[in-house]
Amino acid sequence: MTTRKNLEVQRADHTTIRYTASGPTGGPTLALIHGWGCDRSDFDAVTDHLPAHYRVLAIDLAEHGESRSTRDVWTIEEFAHDVAAVLEVESVTKAIVAGHSLGGAVAVEVGRLLPTTVSHVVALDALHYGLFPAMGGDRADATIRLFHDDFPAAVRGLVEGGSPAGTDPALKEVYFTKMAGVRQPAGVRAIEALIRWDMDAALRRTKQRITVFAIRDLVAQQAIDRYSDRFEFVLVDLGTHHFHVESPEGTAKLLAGVATG
Repeated sequence: MTTRKNLEVQRADHTTIRYTASGPTGGPTLALIHGWGCDRSDFDAVTDHLPAHYRVLAIDLAEHGESRSTRDVWTIEEFAHDVAAVLEVESVTKAIVAGHSLGGAVAVEVGRLLPTTVSHVVALDALHYGLFPAMGGDRADATIRLFHDDFPAAVRGLVEGGSPAGTDPALKEVYFTKMAGVRQPAGVRAIEALIRWDMDAALRRTKQRITVFAIRDLVAQQAIDRYSDRFEFVLVDLGTHHFHVESPEGTAKLLAGVATG
């Protein structure tokens, strides 16, 4: 099993970002960002299957997992600063940044924020859902209202939308329970940030190569048609939206392939 160190970095607004570091300092660096309502432990098994010479940094975004913050700004860009703070304290000069779901959006913004440090952005079943272009005001407001009016039902909808036909109901319940327990009010503010994030605008300011590993049964042809000239889409059959949890060895192979490609 991989040896991990649990570390932290302090930011402004009483923000403590906790992360796990494994592998040798100076090795090829891979930064891993979890999805909304999740945490860095989702990547523990993935890390165990990555080559031992990789430096792997698995990061809890603010108010997720063990990270804590009293800040007032909850945007995808601000989450990117959480990741950037870890890369800075680790003295990383070159890294691949991979993110699941909301973490994929954060990875794009990290690439924009650190154009000379981030060599490649990887999205784990991210960037291909209904985020393009930015949601109009009425549509965004209606979607956000669902999370305010009936938070458990809204989370249940997320889980169902990320579960291919035939997914074990018990597995869906595991994800629902975890995500519904996200710390508040940051949890709602974070999902608002994702809904209002203008992906097209972010992509115009992000120059790195972007690889999207998407669950075949969940990706829309509309997304492929719209972004095939910007993303390298790789369709996979490794489980649900949370495939990195269900298929850690397969996910590690995908990430290692990007790192050596």
